[in-house]
Amino acid sequence: MAELQRFIDDLCAESDSLDALVADLPDSRWADPTPAEGWTIAHQIGHLLWTDEAALLAITDPDGFTEQLAVAASNPGGFVDAGAAEHARREPAELLAAWRSARARLAEALLAVPPGQKILWYGPPMKAASMATARLMETWAHGQDVADALSAARTPTERLKSIAHLGVRTRDFAYAVNELAPPAEEFRVELTAPDGVSVWTWGPEDAAQKVTGPAEDFCLLVTQRANRADLALEATGADADAWLNTAQAFAGPAGGGREAGTR
Repeated sequence: MAELQRFIDDLCAESDSLDALVADLPDSRWADPTPAEGWTIAHQIGHLLWTDEAALLAITDPDGFTEQLAVAASNPGGFVDAGAAEHARREPAELLAAWRSARARLAEALLAVPPGQKILWYGPPMKAASMATARLMETWAHGQDVADALSAARTPTERLKSIAHLGVRTRDFAYAVNELAPPAEEFRVELTAPDGVSVWTWGPEDAAQKVTGPAEDFCLLVTQRANRADLALEATGADADAWLNTAQAFAGPAGGGREAGTR
């Protein structure tokens, strides 16, 4: 339970950080375009609201969420955009209030999930801690879109460790959505933490395939918020090098990524 509380605290802190970016925006700025094609700042917040509400439904009403899965299956290429667009049409103050309410209710619901119980989702079912981590990752990633739209600098935090961990764990998923066979051996990943001193590591020390670099850059890569060419990540070994071209921590089909020179 303590670990779950930590993940939820991180999710709440990340949401608050993004909230601070948009709370005082004039209504007209909510229509500013973001790096995601066709998505404004309102779309970004609308998407987070939609996903938080979907997660809340999955926890509190599994039968209702199963019905939503059927709706998603009928429009696999557009249901996410449709949800974001629907909320983006709301008045900014109403949208922001709805997101604040939904994320607070989701945090409470996640804490109430019995240990070991899995939650239905659009991908494989997941435990509450995994759901909280996934929401953290997505909140941070869409927060980056908003920050880029506003030319706002964000200070990286220790919360990136959970996002990096998810990026490492989804290695084989990234291969699968790109219709590639994942390598049999583990990779070594060594990332410099935001404090500039600590190093976060995954995988065996003697692995032939290795990825190194700043944790923030790795998180930008696996959420496809920056092109590899613009990041200070290094790969040792052909397989590790290939992974950095397709890495993806989020669910769904292979993402298109971002063009080089945009950071």
